[in-house]
Order: sequence, then structure tokens, then C-alpha cells
Amino acid sequence: ASRGISTDPLVVRYSATDLPTWRRAVASSSGTAAVMGIIAGSCVLVAAMFLTGTTRLAFIALGLTLPGLMLQDSWRYAFFALGRGGHAFLNDTIWTALLIPGLVALHKTGHANVFTFVLTWGAAACVAAAIGPLQTRVIPSMSMAASWVSRNRDLGPRYLAENTANSASSQLRAYGVGIILGLAAVGYVQFSSTLMGPFLVVLTGISLVTVPEAARVLRRSPQHLRLYCLVLGFSLAIAAMGWGAALLVALPRGLGNLAGAIWRPTYPLVLPVTIGVAGACLITGASAGLRALGASRRSLPAQIFMSVTYVIASMLGAVYDGAVGAVIGTAAAVWVAAGVWWWQLNTAVRESPAIPDNRRRWTGRHRRPDLSRRPRPERVRRGDEQHDRGTTADDRASGVQRRHLSS
Repeated sequence: ASRGISTDPLVVRYSATDLPTWRRAVASSSGTAAVMGIIAGSCVLVAAMFLTGTTRLAFIALGLTLPGLMLQDSWRYAFFALGRGGHAFLNDTIWTALLIPGLVALHKTGHANVFTFVLTWGAAACVAAAIGPLQTRVIPSMSMAASWVSRNRDLGPRYLAENTANSASSQLRAYGVGIILGLAAVGYVQFSSTLMGPFLVVLTGISLVTVPEAARVLRRSPQHLRLYCLVLGFSLAIAAMGWGAALLVALPRGLGNLAGAIWRPTYPLVLPVTIGVAGACLITGASAGLRALGASRRSLPAQIFMSVTYVIASMLGAVYDGAVGAVIGTAAAVWVAAGVWWWQLNTAVRESPAIPDNRRRWTGRHRRPDLSRRPRPERVRRGDEQHDRGTTADDRASGVQRRHLSS
């Protein structure tokens, strides 16, 4: 929700802009992220009042630190929008450098529990969020949050709906598989995703850069946007297939023993999970292009279609063939959705006035007047017949052409 309202519009509209414009936009977007964190944190604290035990403690720690977590997340996207990934890496490194010794200290002192672990995780993010203004020389302005949301009301609500639908579909699949097949099946499905974890980490990191880079391609060479998205999607898909192939070979040859006995029931899921991740990589390419174009009217229906298909296909697969069927259904839904995403991207490219060919098409500048079609000659009144006979045929034709061009 925070990204959809605050940082997604920033990345779409303010990538590769001049520094003063970027700073004004970042002040508004980071302030909006902080407001979203305060609202969400307040809701979490209210929910904690109705919970008990360990869950209540986790909710309290999360509610206290959500404003800092959302603000730190906004700095990451702000840096990538400006093309300064090194600053984002430094800020995340500060978070990690504070988190690891904090967790170790909790373990050594005997204070390790859910509350202190979540609080330490969030507190380290708050420190990194406080360092963000020193890196950007920008102070978050929460008073500008309302104006930021208003200025980006054509993008923000749709991106919020996209992000929510994407997250909800994953949660619903987990709940559905658990209800139909039991918690053990959920564990197998989750572990198959964990095996793809190293590649998914790379995919997540690249996804932070794809939209800003697509926006720069659109500004510098608009006609190459579709090629950029194709190269991006297929390159990631090939890398995903390569990682999956390595797992299929390495797991039976000793790598699976490092994970314990769980790898054997999970092994049949590796191939369909790999195919599904490859389809998601293709969607990443199309999504980057749609975000760069600001075509939220195209990306939102694609995301909703994907989420609904994702849940339905995985549930039907679980009923038909257990955990393997659930993963196969998920992979099939992702590939069908990939076709929808690319269809929406092609349509958005044809419609976008940012593409030079489209500007000529819609403004009609490339059309030349058709001089072969001349208007019918007007009837000459009897008093004008002598004047008409006094002009030559060429003069009359030239007059017709002039009138046609002026009209």
C-alpha cells in the first residue's frame, strides 16, 4: 500500500529528472510513506489490543516501528529513481549492520523472544531511515502527503490495488492449500519456493531497477521500450530456467541432504515451480514497460486477472493432484497471465503519445493533402459567366487547389 501510493508514482514520473525536481518530489513521496506507516502502525496497535500471547507482542513491536520501516523503504526507491543505486545499497547495509549484532546480543543475553526480535529488526530500519535525509539532503514533508496523493490520483490508487491484489493472491493460495491438503503440503510448496530463493533475491533486486531504467529508455529512445522489456523478460526467464535445472541436478547428488528429509517430497515440485518463476520473469518485463508508460489503466486489469487466475488454478490443481497439482496450476496461471500482460503492453505502446510514431498518427502530421480529389465546381451565376470565361483552366485549377489546402 505504501509503495503504491508514495514511491511507485515517484519512480514512474520522476526517474532521470533534474536534481531540484527530484528533491521536491522525494520530500512529498517520503512524507507520504511516513504517513502511511503511521496509519498502518496505528491499525496494527489497535489490532494488538484484541490479541493475546506471542502474537500480541509481535503486533505491538511491528506497530511501533512501521513508520520507520515505510520511510526507509521509500529512500530505496528514491535513490533508484535518481540512478544512485549505491546510496540505496549503503542505506540497506546500515540497516543490516545494525540488525545482525542486535540479534546476536539478544541471543547472548537471553532476551530473545518474538517481541525483542521484531523490535530490533524495526528499530534498525528506523535508524537507517533517519540517515536517509543526510544522504538525500531532503526532509520528508508529511504536510505534503495529501497534495502528493491528489497529484498522482490517476496512478496511486491503481498501483495500491495492484500491489494489494498481488499480495492477497499469494496469501489466499497458502490458506487454500492448507485447508484442502493440510499444513504439510503448505510446507512443501513454501520450501520449493525457498529452493528458488537465491534467484528470487536477484529478481527482487533487479525489479527495483527495471522501472526507473524503462522510464529512462522511454525518455531517451521511446521506440526501443518494447525491445528493452523483451530483453529484460527473456533474460530473467532464461536465468530462472538455468537455476531450476541446477537444482534438479544437484538435489539428488547431495545438496538435498543439507536440507534434511523434506527435500524428497519437495523434489517433484521443483520443475513446475521453475516454469512458473520463468513466466513471472516475463511478466516483470511487461510490468516495467507499463509502469514506465504510466499505463495504470492497462496494468491494473492484468494484475487482477493474474491474481484471480492464480488462486483458482492453484486450488483446482490442489484438489486434482495435491501439492504437485497446486504448483502446476500456479505455473499455468502465471503463463496465461504473462500473455495478458504482454497484450496490455503492446496496446499501451500503440496508444501512448510518448512514442514518436503514435504522435504522428494521432496528430495527423504525416498525412499530406490529397489533391486528386477536388470539390465539385460551384454553379456560376449568370452575371458571373463573363468573368469565368475570362480565366484559364489552369487558373481555375490553381484556385481549387488553394481553397482545398486552406480548408
